[in-house]
Amino acid sequence: MQALPSETSPASESSSTPEAAAAGGDIKGACEDFNTLWADYAAVAGDDPNAYEEIYLASEDAKETAPEEVSGLFAALSLIAIDHSSAAETGGEPEQASKDAVRDAVFANAGACTAAGVTLQL
Repeated sequence: MQALPSETSPASESSSTPEAAAAGGDIKGACEDFNTLWADYAAVAGDDPNAYEEIYLASEDAKETAPEEVSGLFAALSLIAIDHSSAAETGGEPEQASKDAVRDAVFANAGACTAAGVTLQL
């Protein structure tokens, strides 16, 4: 009888970036990645549409690799980032619906992230 190969490689086990952990389907890594992207989003100058677009693209990438249980975090973050990118061109704010989507996603995913040892930031 042949031994089955390990499902995780040593490289994925030793990855130290949240993005790498999220790519491996790790809930903890995905939650940490969300916190990092949210901090990046919060740090953007309100009139920099390109920075918001970068967060949008990073969120879309993370959404594709995150475990299904927490992918909604990245869907909501990409929504607010692209909304804020459009609004930034005129000095405005994202729509309240986008803000509500992020809040709702954080509340909906808080249990999975907390169980993985990560407190979501908002």
